[in-house]
Amino acid sequence: MSPLTTISHADDLACLPACPVEPLEPAAFRLTLPSRHLALQDTGGALLARCSLWRARDASGAPTMTGLIGHYAAADADAGAEVLEHALDWHRADGCERVIGPMDGSTWHRYRLLTERGTEPIFFLEPNNPDDWTAHFTDAGFVPLATYFSALNPDLTRCDPRSEQRRAELERDGITMRKIDVERFEAELAAIHELSLEAFARNLLYSPIGLDAFLASYTPIRPHLVPELVLLAERGGQLVGFIFGIPDLEEPARGDPLRTMIVKSMAVHPSCGGNGLGGLLMDDCQQAARKLGFERTIHALMHETNRSRSISARYGTTIRRYTLYERALK
Repeated sequence: MSPLTTISHADDLACLPACPVEPLEPAAFRLTLPSRHLALQDTGGALLARCSLWRARDASGAPTMTGLIGHYAAADADAGAEVLEHALDWHRADGCERVIGPMDGSTWHRYRLLTERGTEPIFFLEPNNPDDWTAHFTDAGFVPLATYFSALNPDLTRCDPRSEQRRAELERDGITMRKIDVERFEAELAAIHELSLEAFARNLLYSPIGLDAFLASYTPIRPHLVPELVLLAERGGQLVGFIFGIPDLEEPARGDPLRTMIVKSMAVHPSCGGNGLGGLLMDDCQQAARKLGFERTIHALMHETNRSRSISARYGTTIRRYTLYERALK
């Protein structure tokens, strides 16, 4: 095997050269706190592949018998096979019964591989990877665990004709909607964090996240926030739903006009499930984007079985698919 470096502190990443694979950013290490980071190097010290390792947590935050592999990158199939073999051996020795990847510690951070690229360019905050990385995992014995998709609504002139009736019904139930108050950004995010813990608790591989880590994950987005695209639904002063939209900053970065808004996340409190609040949030967010001059919306990174799929299907068609993998350990 090639030389393997085991890293347990973010500052140690500075010793790794950047060719042909970029070392993991120390900020990503600190945000996700892996148990171990593996760096595969050639005899000259160049980085060939890397990944980080964690134990998955359950819904109460306790460690499980499932290992995670994330922060994955490999220059080629041989380097990928080698670093994945090291990772599987480590999880096996640690007593894990299965391994899931790629996942950077939990579903609150980056996870999944892009497995069906389609023709649309990559959008802002979308996970991207070389197409051959899928084979790295399947050749190492991984099989699909879950699939996800992103959809495009190319026409924001389309509205949900039921929205005004739903708005009236929700207002009679005490639910009102407003845009986020950027002057109270951290307090607003604290309420979004609390609701997210409730709304996502039944999601696949859910584990809780602390408020500080949640705030840290949104810090890079704050300079790009457009208040009209982040809508909050409240009842009696309590948040019961939200939708978080953000401009597709990859468009101007490519030299294209900014015309696409991304729905990054949406959640409704379980007590409001089925009352039409999710559909109204989506419709209002898209119409707010239209008023701001946006022409299209991408509904990003939805699980194939999530309720949001039925809302998205009213407007959009699938443009991309992603896969999360697992492997049993014997």
